[in-house]
Amino acid sequence: MSRALAVFHGRFGRATVYQLNKPFNVHAHREGHLIFHVGGMPASIDVCDRRCLLDDTSIVAVNPWEPHNFLPTDIADGAVFFVLYVNSEWFAPDASGTCALRFGRTHFKRTAALEKQIRRTAALVCGAPSLSTLDCELRHLIDICHDESWQSCDAEEGRGAAGVTDFRVRKSIRLMSESPGAEIELDTIAREAGLSRPHFYRLFRNQTGVTPNLYLNTLIMEQALDALVTTEAPILDISFDLGFSSQSGFTRFFAANVGMAPTDYRRAAKVLRA
Repeated sequence: MSRALAVFHGRFGRATVYQLNKPFNVHAHREGHLIFHVGGMPASIDVCDRRCLLDDTSIVAVNPWEPHNFLPTDIADGAVFFVLYVNSEWFAPDASGTCALRFGRTHFKRTAALEKQIRRTAALVCGAPSLSTLDCELRHLIDICHDESWQSCDAEEGRGAAGVTDFRVRKSIRLMSESPGAEIELDTIAREAGLSRPHFYRLFRNQTGVTPNLYLNTLIMEQALDALVTTEAPILDISFDLGFSSQSGFTRFFAANVGMAPTDYRRAAKVLRA
């Protein structure tokens, strides 16, 4: 039942409308993440071990690299969700001049202005809009969500991964990023970084906020999404390129992290060109 109704990739990130009735694995994204309920039964989103109810009165915002998963209520018919994956360049620089994507709260209410903008923008995404129209509407929606997340309460402490300062963790990230794939052995990465397995896992999580497995899965998903929407390579070839021993193994991995098969995602996806 889970399927993509509309998917747009562009400079801003991704704008998607999904009908979902299956839970996801715990996962993370390099981008910021805004999730809106637009039809059907409410659902829950776990963000950093905090459970948030997602219905037509609320918004869930996830900072980069925050572990989260999706828990549907209606596993028969599913519900419809409008989801934005937002590149950090959309946000104003912080005091140091660094472009920093960060939401003030994970869970907040929709204002009347937000409700109007959410419905309008979701309709545009589903209606195959022009680039200029969608770009403007997305920018406005992201800006008002970002502003609202910082209103009426103190910033939540400890949100977002801290900067990676340990050279061994930086080396392990470089090794994983050079050619991310399912065949990578994290024990080998640990040894090449000069760490025992337990020390590597503990240090990596302390430095990044996520486990090495989750970090690697995120890199693999980024490669998969890019291959699906920017190439015409067969799914089987993409599977092997990403280190999976079979197409079915890749499909299970993709569905567990995106909620649907890669063929369904590719069928709905469009790329917005500047």
